[in-house]
Amino acid sequence: MRLLVVGGSGFLGAGLVRQGAAAGHEVTATCHTRPGEAAGVAWAPLDVRRRADVEALVAAVRPAAVVNAAFRQRDWATTATGAAHVALAAGTTQGVLFTDDVRCPVHVADLAAALLELAAAGPPGVRHVAGADAVSRYELGLLVARRDGLDPDLLPAGRRADSGVPGPLDVRLDCAATQRLLRTRLRGARRFLDPGRP
Repeated sequence: MRLLVVGGSGFLGAGLVRQGAAAGHEVTATCHTRPGEAAGVAWAPLDVRRRADVEALVAAVRPAAVVNAAFRQRDWATTATGAAHVALAAGTTQGVLFTDDVRCPVHVADLAAALLELAAAGPPGVRHVAGADAVSRYELGLLVARRDGLDPDLLPAGRRADSGVPGPLDVRLDCAATQRLLRTRLRGARRFLDPGRP
């Protein structure tokens, strides 16, 4: 396998490089300042903060797999933005948001408050904690796009039933009994993703 290890000179990256080379894989590894010492590895300098450089390297190496191990403590541009650059350069398939895959998203603040409330005072038992709205993955994407000022017409739609992805299509959780026990309001996605709604 042709393997690209981004951040190959770091702690995790060095381990991946050594084991990948020992397993007989064709390994290319990147470093920011100086290459590692693993034998039989092609080293390439790379600053993951530069998207064009990441794209050029991935295009040149044409790996079967990319592992991003690049990390710099307290450096958002490397750890987060750089990770996005690697992911965008490595993504080779076009995805879709399923119109028939239904879930009940809940806002993380509502979920955390509800769980703490149940843990502190709620009676024992199994409780469902989910948002009030059942929405498809596609509808959720539309809500996020509108909230963030993106063009919702650019979102690709498809049916999960046609994709062969296993698992249930419609997972709605009835949280009415749990909601009666809570002061915390479990908002649905239509409410927490639309800033204009009360």
